[in-house]
Amino acid sequence: MNNNTTSTQSKAPLRGLGVLEVAILNVKAGLSADFEIAFSEAQKIISSMEGYISHQLQKCVEVENKYILLVNWETLEAHTEGFRGSTAYQEWKKLLHHFYDPFPTVEHFTKVEG
Repeated sequence: MNNNTTSTQSKAPLRGLGVLEVAILNVKAGLSADFEIAFSEAQKIISSMEGYISHQLQKCVEVENKYILLVNWETLEAHTEGFRGSTAYQEWKKLLHHFYDPFPTVEHFTKVEG
């Protein structure tokens, strides 16, 4: 791991992606190292999900304890219904959600052709 990227995993080439999940993660002061360790474990969960393509977790250069999580999904439903509706999501929450303040806003994007 380096200062900018703490994790990158992929199941497929990064072309023809369906939906990009973007989450800005503000980690409680003093917990960044613990968060990165927990994320190392949690990424095994998300990368095993149906419809998952790839992800990156990057650490902000300008703002301490701030990260961005980018997850490529085949469809919006793969994230919002498949992952969030799974029992594996409960383990994800247990590993990570207590690190956030405030709780992150998650948005989804699609590629603009042109």
